[in-house]
Amino acid sequence: MFAGPERSPEQMEADLRELVATVQSPQLRRLLGIVFAAGSPTWAAYREAPAAKRYHQAYRHGLLEHSLTVAQAVSTIAATFPGIDRDVAVTGALLHDIGKIDTYELSSGADGSIGMSDAGRLHGEISLGYYRIRRAIEQLDGFPRELEQALLHIILSHHGALRHGSPVVPCTREATLVHMIDNLGSRLGSFDRVQGDLPAGESWSQFDKAIGAGAYFGGGADSEERAAA
Repeated sequence: MFAGPERSPEQMEADLRELVATVQSPQLRRLLGIVFAAGSPTWAAYREAPAAKRYHQAYRHGLLEHSLTVAQAVSTIAATFPGIDRDVAVTGALLHDIGKIDTYELSSGADGSIGMSDAGRLHGEISLGYYRIRRAIEQLDGFPRELEQALLHIILSHHGALRHGSPVVPCTREATLVHMIDNLGSRLGSFDRVQGDLPAGESWSQFDKAIGAGAYFGGGADSEERAAA
């Protein structure tokens, strides 16, 4: 299994802060400044947390890697389709999974095992993320109600369907975009996990629940590299 992200946490932090600087809305930039304040407990937890217990980026710094990747893709695609508020979409992408910092617990041991907190089991990561960002917004005097609704809707709907744990489905362009890219990032992250567990010389994995099939890794540069190893 992959031990961690390909980019260093320092590089990912620099990339995140560069992306935040492109947000034009002063209200959203203030919010991101509070959440990602250097040296704050929230930033420290966000930087270290895994993105999942098993299926994708289930390792230290996985949440930072996943959220940054989703936000960078959202930033690029937002310019392609009309009617999307890029600032809202990028901010929502950076914050959509923030409840995971209260949901997962990383072992301090060498194995880096991931457990679930009591809060994670009792409330779930979407609820925890919603309340964390709502509390942050309440610290900002004059934060526009429409921005609050748009951003919190992204967090609440990013799983995309009621059966997947979202209390509402995406009802805005921005929420739909974040959900779709989040789903893509999670799915591709599952390919990374499966490939990391693939026995030497094998091109097909066993059936994987997250992918919905066996994954194929033959015929490309990756298979050539494995054959030469």
